[in-house]
Amino acid sequence: MQLARFADIDEFAARVEPYLLAHEATHCLMLGLLSTLPPGPMPADEIPYMALVEDAGAVVLVAMRTPPFNVILSLIAPEHAAEPSVPLRLIAGDLWSRYRDSLSGVHASTPVSRIFAERWQQQAHVAARLAMRERIYELETVIPISGVSGSYRRPTEADRDLLVRWLEAFAAEALGPIERLDAVDWVDRYFATPSRGGYLWEDAGMPVSFAAYGNPTARGIRIGPVYTPSEQRGRGYASACVATVSQHLLESGRSFCYLFTDLANPTSNHIYQKIGYNPVNDVDVYEFEMER
Repeated sequence: MQLARFADIDEFAARVEPYLLAHEATHCLMLGLLSTLPPGPMPADEIPYMALVEDAGAVVLVAMRTPPFNVILSLIAPEHAAEPSVPLRLIAGDLWSRYRDSLSGVHASTPVSRIFAERWQQQAHVAARLAMRERIYELETVIPISGVSGSYRRPTEADRDLLVRWLEAFAAEALGPIERLDAVDWVDRYFATPSRGGYLWEDAGMPVSFAAYGNPTARGIRIGPVYTPSEQRGRGYASACVATVSQHLLESGRSFCYLFTDLANPTSNHIYQKIGYNPVNDVDVYEFEMER
């Protein structure tokens, strides 16, 4: 078993995409990242971390990181899943050679994330904290939502300040301090990136919810972020908005829509299942902090 690290995005994508696409929903974050990275050569200091572990030419594990964000790990190949310590040790050792004490955390399926966090904790002498437990959902057919007042529309440049405020509120509420989100930069990229989009839900002429999409995979696309101001919650706005976005994406040619939920939020897990989203896999996010 050996590790290979890549500097060329196209070469890396060609090598790992067949493996990742075998579980497209579970790997939607990594596949979406590959779809949005610029093709061709990049400045050395901007090249993301791209590595794989292989055994006899077959992919065993894939890892990606775009600093300062967490490293993302794929599923481990089934024939090695019973003994994951070897491929995870190889990835941890290579990450240590590059980042040492600057790795912020890990985002991976349960229990891969936990095993890697334990390994990194021993190797880097850091404290590993379980920051979030997530669930990946996949939708193929939308269950229509009825009885919700209002209608949808596309955001325009006139909504820029509103989106920035809502993204700042979303980040403060839903993301940890390590999983940073620059709301101004996010909105700028939202309007500038053709593969991104979303809808605002309005009631009585006032925006009350927002659902975005982006990071396409071969057959699907990921929904998120989704945000409704606290004073507008409990009225079905988010459900109607996500259902509308999902239906639009299916009608545009996507076979699936994916989204992540926080397992600590039973409301969001319930409403997405009512729309037609089905659970696929659980993911744990660990954050690393230097021990004092």
